[in-house]
Formats: sequence, structure tokens, C-alpha cells
Amino acid sequence: MSTHVLSLLVEDRPGLLTRVAGLFARRSFNIESLAVGVTEVPGISRITVVVDVEEQLPLEQVTKQLNKLINVIKIVELDPSSSVQREHMLVKVRTDNTTRSNVIEVVNLFRASVVDYAPDALVVEVTGDKGKVEALLKAFEPFGIKEIAQSGLLAIGRGGKSITERVLRG
Repeated sequence: MSTHVLSLLVEDRPGLLTRVAGLFARRSFNIESLAVGVTEVPGISRITVVVDVEEQLPLEQVTKQLNKLINVIKIVELDPSSSVQREHMLVKVRTDNTTRSNVIEVVNLFRASVVDYAPDALVVEVTGDKGKVEALLKAFEPFGIKEIAQSGLLAIGRGGKSITERVLRG
């Protein structure tokens, strides 16, 4: 299986996300990650989809079907070497008076941040590539992970070119 990151520029319309996700579901693709947010252009959103597929051909078929959706403006597959890809995660880690300083040491090592403190836990925020996020979780395992909340992968092409600018210029 190979992982593919697709960046879709879409018009802000109710129900569009359901139609996009439905196309992947009908092809039996499991969406690993999905993130949606506004862009610098009012009325246009970016959907970042991460899927695992066995063959390139079915992904091409889904891409063609996505392009047929009236509110989809542009689809780009983002290669890891030519894009910046980041995950964002909040982790609640079990602590007590004896382990708190060790947990904070791990937080500092990974350039993460403590965003909430409780006598029995710390909430840590981390942003980074998949490897960094997974390594941080592994480092927290001995202390006990109480809870995780993770966003979908965010990705954008490297360099000065903008997908949105190209679309608006025609």
C-alpha cells in the first residue's frame, strides 16, 4: 500500500464534504486523515485527504470523479519531498510529583508545549511530521497516555507558487 496526500480546493457549499468522502468510500478507500479549512480566498476551502491505496489506477479514477463534482475547483497530489506536511496533536499524559519533571523533559526534547496542568496530568501540544508525533507518543508510553486528540494532516506545496493563485488567474 502507498500513502497519497491530496489537496482539494473547493467552493464552500453545504454537503460537499459528504460527497467527497462518499467517493472514497464507494471505492473502499480508507481515509487515514481529513482536514478542512478556509483559504486566503473568501468562499474557497482546502480539503487535505490522506488515503492508502494498493494501486495508482483506482486513485486516478477517484480523482477524475472528484473533478466532475461541480464545487471542486482543483485537485493536486502533494509529494512529501515537494510539500510541507504537519500533524497537530494534543496528548494528556499521566503525571505525579515524581514523574512530572521527566515528562517536561520529554516535552522540551521534542519542542512541544505544555498547554494545561493538573495535579495528575499534563496536556501537551505537539506539531510536526508523522515521525516526530509517533516518537513523542512512544516516549510518553512509560508515563501513561490518558487521552489523545489529533488533527488531520495539513500540507502545502513548497516554494512561492500557490495553487489558489493559479486557479484565480485561470
